[in-house]
Amino acid sequence: MSEEIGLGRVRQLWHLLEPLHAVFYYAPEAFDEAAALGYKTDERWPSYFAWRAAPLGAASAELVTATFYGFSPRTVRAHVPAAWEVAAPEAVTAARLRAIDRTYRTILGDRVESPELAEAAALARRAAETAAAGVAGRPLAAANAALPWPDAPHLVLWQAATILREHRGDGHLAALLTARLDPVESLVSFAGIGAAPAEIFESRGWSAEEWEAAREGLAARSLVDESGVATEAGRELRAEVERRTDELAAAPWRELGPVQVARLSELLGDAWVAVIGSGLLPAQNTLGIGKV
Repeated sequence: MSEEIGLGRVRQLWHLLEPLHAVFYYAPEAFDEAAALGYKTDERWPSYFAWRAAPLGAASAELVTATFYGFSPRTVRAHVPAAWEVAAPEAVTAARLRAIDRTYRTILGDRVESPELAEAAALARRAAETAAAGVAGRPLAAANAALPWPDAPHLVLWQAATILREHRGDGHLAALLTARLDPVESLVSFAGIGAAPAEIFESRGWSAEEWEAAREGLAARSLVDESGVATEAGRELRAEVERRTDELAAAPWRELGPVQVARLSELLGDAWVAVIGSGLLPAQNTLGIGKV
């Protein structure tokens, strides 16, 4: 029987696990593996779209646009479906594990073989398997949950973190839709609360005209002012989006239970510090960790 877990704890688990997943997209080892597959690596987007979308199979630009949500359709079309002409999705998912194996060994060193990491991986896998049992309406979580589990504990930890972050992300999109925030509005409103400077969101590919139209639409709803800064109503709406996101992400942690959730939080600390300390993750990003 599931036990109550506060939403603050749900948010904490995201803060701990998200860097363990996201460091993959910035790691030199991942760019090496991407180059070996044939992807251009002068910027991160060709490999990013391949890495993240590969569990969906040879997905169309329309499917990736829908599931990634915040990217301009033009940006997606620049990389998908061309990504599958470079390498088949199955080759990409296999290379993901090689890349994270190398990345974690570089960042964590001997800790990849530690009993503490193995214990953390086992607990995270239990939570991810609970998430996998409830993936209706969560396409990216479902696609990652359908992949076979690797054997090595550090790879299990990364795969569990990936399933759980996509499970949360799919729920976040539902919360944005409920709040009537379309893809570009979601970014404008997020920038409006100071999650990151507006220019950080330029990588999503929206034009200045599209960004301004979204700002005007939000201003008409009294959610931002003329400069794009969130009003009190705008901040309240974003807070509600994040609360709904936490609630929709809570089931795996409630099933794991408060004692084991607390143990997992403790066990993840060293790995989290090592990843943050690697300097690979950008100081400013579109995730807004620590901002909301």
